[in-house]
Amino acid sequence: MKRSARITIHPQALQHNLNRAKEVAVTSKALAVIKANAYGHGAISTAGILYDIADAFAVSCINEAVELREAGIDKAITVLQGHQNSSDLRIAAQLDLRLVVHNDSQLSELNHYTGKHRFQLNLKIDTGMHRLGFHPSRAYSLFNHLKQHSQVNPESLILMTHLCCADELDKKTTALQLNDFKQSCENINAPQSIANSAGILGWPDSHANWIRPGIMLYGSSPFTLKDRSEYDLKAAMILNAPVIAIHDLKKGDCIGYGSSYQCPKDIPVAVIACGYADGYPRHAPSGTPVWVNGKETQLLGRVSMDMIVIDASDYTDSPLKSGDMAELWGQNISVDRIAKSAETIAYELLCNAGNLCSEMGN
Repeated sequence: MKRSARITIHPQALQHNLNRAKEVAVTSKALAVIKANAYGHGAISTAGILYDIADAFAVSCINEAVELREAGIDKAITVLQGHQNSSDLRIAAQLDLRLVVHNDSQLSELNHYTGKHRFQLNLKIDTGMHRLGFHPSRAYSLFNHLKQHSQVNPESLILMTHLCCADELDKKTTALQLNDFKQSCENINAPQSIANSAGILGWPDSHANWIRPGIMLYGSSPFTLKDRSEYDLKAAMILNAPVIAIHDLKKGDCIGYGSSYQCPKDIPVAVIACGYADGYPRHAPSGTPVWVNGKETQLLGRVSMDMIVIDASDYTDSPLKSGDMAELWGQNISVDRIAKSAETIAYELLCNAGNLCSEMGN
């Protein structure tokens, strides 16, 4: 069902942001991360937009990879969660997918596979995220085991790890992780993949052979205290919604559920047809920025399921009217500002808004 709020996806921004990642890590290949429906931007369309720039794509699970293959995307695809069962292995063999191996149950499934396919694999080492991956002390033995495995293409093996605190530039954790990974792979001759978006932009020593740009592809800064403009990133998604009502409120009038905002003076307000059902953060407080008709104004009161109320007092020369389009985030108000105001992250906002109807911009 179509709703009043809409997202517009800008192909040139996506391409620009991937090129920025490649410019920063000029000697690395780029594994463009388009998991979770390309962070709400549409996995199939994003893969097509980035096809000629990306060296390969990364998705979260087998089903996401299947969707891309069925849409005709024939470029190399890495499945970051790897295979979960024998069925996943059969699909990966059929569709020629690269799998990340990160636990012993996956090794066991691989040992029991009876097909003729020789898999391309990433061996994941846990250097501190403590989510997926083998202990660094096992890297050498596991790599050699896989290199000699009858079901593995030995020339395809890549060593990888994941940075847990790369977005905190003053924290020592990333340097420690890089050192642990270097030591665990010291005697192994294989390509490496370490850097996520924060690693690409903030930790040059993490670039290695393959970078994995994610959030930066979509025009969001991976660093809380640094704006996307510092890295020449462009907004790939714009969330717009129309003004549907204008009201003149009196001093003391309250706005929205819970009457949490009380007007300090007589003010005009506008109602925007966008709420948490559209991916706008429910916990965005009064004062969160909104852009309408070339000016920045602010949210007043609580976010409802389908609506928000904004301050219209700065539009006396050219009053707002029903049908005027508001930008909730995008080119003029970055998604990072909205996320910070709502005490969440841009990843969540982009993914949630991805459920709306979308159109392609320039």
